[in-house]
Amino acid sequence: MKKIISVVGARPNFMKVAPIHRAFSAYPDVEHLIIHTGQHYDSTMSDAFFQDLDMPQPAYFMGVGSGTHAEQTARVMVEFEKAMLELKPDFVIVVGDVNSTIACTLTAVKMGITTAHIESGLRSGDRSMPEEINRIATDSICDYWFVTEQSGLDNLLHYGCPSERVFFVGNTMIDSQYYALAQAEHSNILEQIGLTPKEYALVTIHRPSNVDESEQLGELLEILAELSTKRTVVFPVHPRTRKNISTHGLSSIIEQNSNIKLIDPQGYISFLALMKNSDFVMTDSGGIQEETTALGVPCLTIRTTTERPITCEIGTNILIEPTPEAIRIALRTILDSPRKTGQVPPLWDGKAAERIAEIIVKRCLGL
Repeated sequence: MKKIISVVGARPNFMKVAPIHRAFSAYPDVEHLIIHTGQHYDSTMSDAFFQDLDMPQPAYFMGVGSGTHAEQTARVMVEFEKAMLELKPDFVIVVGDVNSTIACTLTAVKMGITTAHIESGLRSGDRSMPEEINRIATDSICDYWFVTEQSGLDNLLHYGCPSERVFFVGNTMIDSQYYALAQAEHSNILEQIGLTPKEYALVTIHRPSNVDESEQLGELLEILAELSTKRTVVFPVHPRTRKNISTHGLSSIIEQNSNIKLIDPQGYISFLALMKNSDFVMTDSGGIQEETTALGVPCLTIRTTTERPITCEIGTNILIEPTPEAIRIALRTILDSPRKTGQVPPLWDGKAAERIAEIIVKRCLGL
């Protein structure tokens, strides 16, 4: 019996690991366990995600909490080392690009535990993003790389990763999406909020560059106020964004526009239903660029760069400079002009996790 550990630390990690856990259930010689670092943790939201994605409760909850990047990374490393000494796994899987990803990779590799990175090779080219540093560092030291799109494959081979250990397998986040679509069809979240399908825009904004500075956040809220005269605006508010709206004295912009609906962060099924039924999405997220492309929903990403270029090249995503003028132009275009049509990228077929599990069991572990 081989023991495999997968690490989750933040919300996007749940969607990437859940289908992997299900895929390993087909192999009786493998025990797959999940460790939750607690990097981002809200008991209600965490429980909802485990339930929505049919995940088992984690075998180990580290509860590291928030802090500076250095504090958080250090705490994860210390606690993860304790877990590794207790559980003695044969293989570790890390996903994505959060602080838990690099912290657990660094710890596992130094302990001599074979480590694989799911969603490897993605690059934005913007080293001011903490996620970019995490991606670069993780890919430079892990043992196996599993890739979601062609750019990731090209990047890893360019950096000299051995081709026999790099696998283009597709996107496990999209596996979760396909798995949950039937449940999303029966969600009553639209009725709860009072929405009509395709008559609202879904907005998520959380990056420090967009929400920490009073001027930028104020401009974005003014743009949402303008948009709300054309579409209902549904805005699940990240806790930091909500705090900054209040701290910077910007609450009146929302209060004066009843067609802007600020709601709490949603569980996976509810958010998927909101995304699927929206007219379009405006975001600064990474994963939402992929999810909207798989759903065929138009997406405006208000960032200077993207680490997921396939969503712009053949998907429904459009990258927009995060300036008021550029955003207003993009919104006028999406409201008044024919829309970009996209296609689902190669291997985003709901079976990425099955390919990953088979490769790890048969080629990496030799079972």
